[in-house]
Amino acid sequence: MPKTMTHTLLLYCLVLTVPTESRRTLSQAACKSKEKVSSSPHGLCGGVCVDNSPCCQPCPPGTQGNMVFLCREKKWYKITDTCRTINAFNIFEDNLYAASPIGGHIKIYEHGRHSETIADRLLQMCPQDLSCVIRNIQQSPRIPGNIAFIVQLLHNISTAPLTDVNEAKMQSYSIMANHILNSKSIANWTFIPDRNSSCVLLQSVNSFARKLFINKQPIDISDVFIHTMGANISGDNTGKNFTFSMSVNNTSSAVTGRVLISGDELRKAPSSSQVVSIAFPTLGAILEASLLENVTVNGLVLSVIVPKELKRISLIFEKINKSEERRTRCVGWHSLESRWDQQACQMVQENSQQAVCKCRPSRLFTSFSILMSPHLLESPILIYITYIGLGISICSLILCLSIEALVWNQVTKTEVTYLRHVCIANMATALLMADVWFVVTSFLSGPTTHHSGCVAATFFLHFFYLSVFFWMLAKALLILYGILIVFHTLPKSALVASLFLAGYGCPLVITVITVAATEPGKGYLQPEACWLNWDVTKALLAFVVPALATVVVNLITVTLVVVKTQRAAIGSSMFQEVRAIVRISKNIAILTPLLGLTWGFGIAIVIDDSSLAFHVIFSLLNAFQGFFILVFGTLLDPKIREALKSRVTSAKWISRISENLSSDLSCHPTKGPG
Repeated sequence: MPKTMTHTLLLYCLVLTVPTESRRTLSQAACKSKEKVSSSPHGLCGGVCVDNSPCCQPCPPGTQGNMVFLCREKKWYKITDTCRTINAFNIFEDNLYAASPIGGHIKIYEHGRHSETIADRLLQMCPQDLSCVIRNIQQSPRIPGNIAFIVQLLHNISTAPLTDVNEAKMQSYSIMANHILNSKSIANWTFIPDRNSSCVLLQSVNSFARKLFINKQPIDISDVFIHTMGANISGDNTGKNFTFSMSVNNTSSAVTGRVLISGDELRKAPSSSQVVSIAFPTLGAILEASLLENVTVNGLVLSVIVPKELKRISLIFEKINKSEERRTRCVGWHSLESRWDQQACQMVQENSQQAVCKCRPSRLFTSFSILMSPHLLESPILIYITYIGLGISICSLILCLSIEALVWNQVTKTEVTYLRHVCIANMATALLMADVWFVVTSFLSGPTTHHSGCVAATFFLHFFYLSVFFWMLAKALLILYGILIVFHTLPKSALVASLFLAGYGCPLVITVITVAATEPGKGYLQPEACWLNWDVTKALLAFVVPALATVVVNLITVTLVVVKTQRAAIGSSMFQEVRAIVRISKNIAILTPLLGLTWGFGIAIVIDDSSLAFHVIFSLLNAFQGFFILVFGTLLDPKIREALKSRVTSAKWISRISENLSSDLSCHPTKGPG
């Protein structure tokens, strides 16, 4: 048979064993912009290249498949690789690698049993222990095509109608999985066209372990990169404890992981139940490499298979990287969405060596681990900037409110100025309350230990920070009302009521809806801080969107003021009110960019938490917002300065009169009766 027919036959046989989702064209794989690329090609793709153009070339002699390269910055980089030495035919042959070294020619057998999957044939040839392919798998090189082939084989076995999975079958299954979980194979997972292969492997191992039947004696199947333990449970159990100690790679020291199930939980399980736990030291890195996620698994991946009646387990993870400058999160693997999810676990305790998590096992969440944030914790300089600036901000706001109270009667003689100062005073009050609640959150260690306190603090922080922006919006609407309509069509009481409705009513509605929609699912707070969640529920948008919308409206308002006020004649009856509106507009024109820029950098931190510069700028702007309101909202207002000067002059005049009266009384003492 011609060689091309042989390749066609092989492809046809493999397609029968591969799910539809993983059959991707090479051109689609090559054109994905987010693919991780590495290594340099040789041969057909070694010439001049045009950026973002793909190139396909066959695998080296002795292997089947092809490699796809992508041109980037005038160099070819490999993005996918399907090269393999084992296939549906030769995996069952004796001494497959005995005749020639790895990479040499491997004989391909041709026959027409296309409808039979590899798993079917495996179960026919060695139904007792599945061991008839182990030798060829162990001797096969861990190249991408072989890894993908073995993953699919394990998947097919796990979905086969088996009901009597004994320890021998589990041992063989673990040996096959152990081969591709080797730390030396991690880089090659990156080039498998189906990015979900690592997820399929995890799901397949868990599914097969669910079928495991444990006799009276516990089982302990230990390989280098996968370790399975299981035991029967009964109502008289005082608790179960599985302890794993495994090396992440061939050179590192062992890392431990423990599964703890309390006696109270075990008593919920029906009689003749069993618990199975599986530990993977390298699977976390493989998931990261194949899915191209910006997360780092910092402990063993522990799968726990328990009866559905058990709702709580405790997991203790020793950290691989014991840095104290990195955040740690307890997570569960979401089997449907193929991602790590913080909803499955919560942190109970943490130190530099280990993390203790409490998790909820289910069909959806079977595997658990801890993630290490790629970003450093807050720098000490940020803490100093925040709290020094916060102190200045609080003092500035108290001074601002004191000045407003002192000169209130002098600067609120007209309706326009009265409404303006109502807005300024309430902006300062709202920001002062937000700063106070910020101080309160600093005494809470986090959502894990002070969840209810964090929810309350976050609610009020959200409410008062929104109020600052909505009072700025109220000022802008006040200006639009004065310019576009007739200023005195509504009574002052109605205008004041409208301002308070906008300044406090709208923020209250937004904050109540946010907490009601996200807190029942524990998605209101960030895992490490008392503030709105971003990663899971995007609750932070309930602050960001209104705040930035306010900034846009205010800037549009300032533009309209510039256009409209140019038409007001100096001697007109509206001139005084126009001057008042211009003063308000100048205030908005300065404060809006400052406050908007502050939270613009806040959004930049959410998107890119690694930039220390963004953190410093945000901390400076955020901490000094009260100072900005004092300076640009109060002290730079000429009317307020005149009123203060008048009060000071009056105070001096009264002081002089008092001194004169005292001196007169001392010079002309009252004479007594003669």
